Amino acid sequence: MTTAPPLTGSIAASKLHHWLRAWYAEPVREAVDLEVVRQMLPSTPFGAGVREIRPPVPFDDAAFEGMLARDPTDPAVWGIAYNGSVSPERQRFTIAHELGHFVLHRERQPRFGCDKESVYSGHETMRQIEREADDFAANLLMPGDLLRRWTANRRIDLHELSAIAQRFQVSFEALCIRFIKYTGERAILVYWDNGYAKYEWRSSSAVKTRARIRRTDDPQEPLPGTLAADASVAQAWEGVEMPAAIWCPEEAPYMKLREFKHSYGAKDRVLTLLLLESAEPRGWRDEEPADSYDKFTSTGQYPVR
Repeated sequence: MTTAPPLTGSIAASKLHHWLRAWYAEPVREAVDLEVVRQMLPSTPFGAGVREIRPPVPFDDAAFEGMLARDPTDPAVWGIAYNGSVSPERQRFTIAHELGHFVLHRERQPRFGCDKESVYSGHETMRQIEREADDFAANLLMPGDLLRRWTANRRIDLHELSAIAQRFQVSFEALCIRFIKYTGERAILVYWDNGYAKYEWRSSSAVKTRARIRRTDDPQEPLPGTLAADASVAQAWEGVEMPAAIWCPEEAPYMKLREFKHSYGAKDRVLTLLLLESAEPRGWRDEEPADSYDKFTSTGQYPVR
């Protein structure tokens, strides 16, 4: 007798997309309608024992991300609250995240308060369930099959990724992280906060070829000779070609990469995307996950919320 695999965020989101197709009786919209998901969930196996998930309500608090809670007077009713002062794309991700708690975790506790303290400084179990809810939200809002179809055999730049983010109605940063997971290219994404690297995501191809940015500081600062280090360049959405070894010390001198740069409004937050030329996998020294997320700070969580 085989045991069913544990329910994960990606598996749960895939099942929901299957049910959404039946709900619509047609292809699911590119931008998933979370209102439909909210109404549908109690009627699915994921909503056993629940009569209603109330419409999400906004809450204005800078330290507040979102909340899922059971009605103390009626255990068959749950409710969602979210930070109403952030962008619509971030609100969508937060609501999807809270729906992830509903699907994956509601048997564990009657309330999930996703404030910054619990997300970044909570104990490991809390951080793990936050990661699982984030994984559900990312898979629900940005289905991997569509992303593969839209990016395969295309010359990728930030204009292309921004257009896909708009189709999914998610943040540009969330889409870039999702792209790293599904691209067949050797790709690295670095997020800089006030001049220091906060996290680095690497595609499976980058991991297999041991492509990793040069470590020079703690905390890590942008490397000399890169667009990331050039304060006079705020945006480079088409990318600039340069020797790959400027960024990645183990790359051969003849290898190239394209560096892309996106600065946010105040220029204190910057995204760097590196697309490297193809290379043969190198021998393993240490085994790493297929989509490697390297934190530069002790507070790193899924960084789109």
